[in-house]
Amino acid sequence: MTHLPDYRTAAASFDLAQAAKILSGDLASGLNACVECCDRYAEGDRIALRHESRDGVGRSFTFAELRDRSARFANFLRSQGVQPGDRVAGLLPRCPELLVTILGTWRAGAVYQPLFTAFGPKAIEYRLAAAETRLVVTDPANRSKLDDVANCPPIATIGADRAGDIDFATAVDAQPAEFAPVMRRGDDAFLMMFTSGTTGPAKGVMVPLKALLSFYGYMRDAVDLRPDDRFWNIADPGWAYGLYYAVTGPLLMGHATTFYEGAFTVESTYRLIRKLGITNLAGAPTAYRLLIAAGSEAAAEVRGALRVVSSAGEPLNPEVIRWFADNLACPINDHYGQTETGMVVNNHHGLRHPVRAGSAGYAMPGYRVAVLDPDNNELPPGEPGILAVDVRRSPLFWFQGYWRQQTPSLTADWYRTGDTVALNADGAIDFVGRSDDIITSAGYRIGPFDVESALLEHDAVVESAVVGKPDPERTELVKAFVVLRPGIEGSAALAEDLQQLVRRRLSAHAYPREIEFVSELPKTPSGKLQRFILRNKEIELAAMAGRG
Repeated sequence: MTHLPDYRTAAASFDLAQAAKILSGDLASGLNACVECCDRYAEGDRIALRHESRDGVGRSFTFAELRDRSARFANFLRSQGVQPGDRVAGLLPRCPELLVTILGTWRAGAVYQPLFTAFGPKAIEYRLAAAETRLVVTDPANRSKLDDVANCPPIATIGADRAGDIDFATAVDAQPAEFAPVMRRGDDAFLMMFTSGTTGPAKGVMVPLKALLSFYGYMRDAVDLRPDDRFWNIADPGWAYGLYYAVTGPLLMGHATTFYEGAFTVESTYRLIRKLGITNLAGAPTAYRLLIAAGSEAAAEVRGALRVVSSAGEPLNPEVIRWFADNLACPINDHYGQTETGMVVNNHHGLRHPVRAGSAGYAMPGYRVAVLDPDNNELPPGEPGILAVDVRRSPLFWFQGYWRQQTPSLTADWYRTGDTVALNADGAIDFVGRSDDIITSAGYRIGPFDVESALLEHDAVVESAVVGKPDPERTELVKAFVVLRPGIEGSAALAEDLQQLVRRRLSAHAYPREIEFVSELPKTPSGKLQRFILRNKEIELAAMAGRG
């Protein structure tokens, strides 16, 4: 690995003006995300997307094809009255139409908004209303989730069979294949994300075009995406890591991305690595633990195929690192980030520095991070505190605050991530734990507020509190503590009813896998719920069970 650039040299010499030269446009005078991620690579037959359907049928799409299809979609948006800056949502699986929707939205100067396909009507309704979304694109498998969404915007459906829906293919194919890209400035948004909620609803995050520079830096320095790589990020584009780094990042580098439309399985993952010749893989530890569970014999089929693997979403367990080295003959590195920041602390595949198991790594070039006490004083190595981004000394930092909400975590000097870490003497960051109520389960970040709100829709429920319970397979599982109305007894049947309610109204990944009926919930004197008491109880019980 001696050929790799030195981390400290790259971090010390970072220059924003030099970094901005990777763009064909200009942050001040104008640029367009579709041009940056598609048009400038559209000469010849350069591949942009390798798509694998659920039934194993593979197709490839060139940048030129996507340029023309995105122009047709942009013309369609204009015919629907969508203006630059308006939000356009995609409730779609990893299909070619998803990429057309994203690129065409950007081409029109509008803002793409992802909707995770496991969301239920309640979660979708909140996000569409908060974003003031102008149009939703979906497919028949997900169309029914919009039936109960109040004030739903116009719907374009792939293969529409509903009265009132716009038939996606018919409407888009009828448009011209030319559309002059709408130029925007670096501070203008091109993505609108939503975080997981803690003490309130999920928060909107407008991602400005200048974030492209950060995304590029991550793909180059942390993922180490090279021209001769075959890249596959298995994260869903309905979430930040998938949309930032399975779609935007590789295309920004002129590199093909991979979409697999089926559900994750060990068999399909190994099959696609073999079939497509994948050399550079990214995803979450949950998926990697499933590969480990399948055993060494299955892994032998692709041993040596992968050059590097990247992991994000939750801390990477040391045993995963060892297993990948022993059974797949490749390094797997831990990376850290948030929806609000993108990836900021990494064990970089593309830069030379020490890599220690249990460490999240070093600040990406273009960022400076620190560990702070409650008064925003920097702490010395070894003392745990809150990981923060030094706003004034991080030229790639792009977060502007939550959409139409106060952002106490962001000041002119610092963005406090809310995660507890410790600084090492050499500048590496060790992850200690979460300091808020977000639940990390199977790679998903789940806000307790949404789950609690869904539970309260049941007539039998008076109050609820939702926490993460330690779980060796999922990191945490969602557990709900429920207070019932007087005269109603808790039962297994009622617990099942509540679980199904959350699955229907919120999402399949967020429903409480355990429900405990209690007489009251811990609260402060002012009446605020104290989830940490319940969470600490579950941690203690898990520790006792482990010792037993």
